Amino acid sequence: MIVGLLTLDLHISEAHSLKEKRFVIKSLIDRIKNKFNVSAAEVDANDLWQRSIIGIAYVSNETVMINKVFEQIKNLVVSIHSVELINANMELL
Repeated sequence: MIVGLLTLDLHISEAHSLKEKRFVIKSLIDRIKNKFNVSAAEVDANDLWQRSIIGIAYVSNETVMINKVFEQIKNLVVSIHSVELINANMELL
């Protein structure tokens, strides 16, 4: 069993309040969870208006599958116009 962890550092330029930020982040997290069957949550920068750090966990028997899913998640995040991907960090346990 291999556990993959993906940390996404995001900038939400259109958010001018915590309420607007949480709306964008909640819909993004729900979309990621539903499409890729992973666990995801906002793990840091909770009180910053335009910044968010999302943690994503995925369990598989193959490293290749984890890499593939995480690449697809990063591509999804990049395709959303209201969110800018600052940094992505992947770990395998």
